[in-house]
Amino acid sequence: MANAMRRWDPLREMEHFRRDFDDLFDQVLGWRRRGEKEIAATVPAIESYIEGDRMVVRADLPGIDPKDVEITAIGDTLTIKGSREEKREEKDRDFVFKEVSYGSFERSIPLPAGVKAKDIKASYKDGVLELTARAPKELALRKVPVEVEEQKK
Repeated sequence: MANAMRRWDPLREMEHFRRDFDDLFDQVLGWRRRGEKEIAATVPAIESYIEGDRMVVRADLPGIDPKDVEITAIGDTLTIKGSREEKREEKDRDFVFKEVSYGSFERSIPLPAGVKAKDIKASYKDGVLELTARAPKELALRKVPVEVEEQKK
């Protein structure tokens, strides 16, 4: 029965509405789904860590000209802004699959207490922006031993 009537189910209709609404936001805001996570396709992945006596922040910026990146530090916030411009030579493309997105991005991360903006240095190599600054001694890695209490019987 190809044309069999289905009983109207408001919950199923709400699920369709939610999915369509999510798809609209995905298209407008540039979000992409990967498994359970949603990530902004134009937002670079960032990692930040303390290594010895320095703080390191690394941002993946493949295909982005370092001249199109602006780094600012105000108070305890470090901001990385930039854009990836689409460079097309062919106008008529029929994409089979596309995860690369173009446009502006901005990421802000908190700086640990004691890291000074004037000490931040930036370098760019192989599509990775690396920012380094001297870290105060208080940020050095300290291992805390776990004490195990004996259980009474």
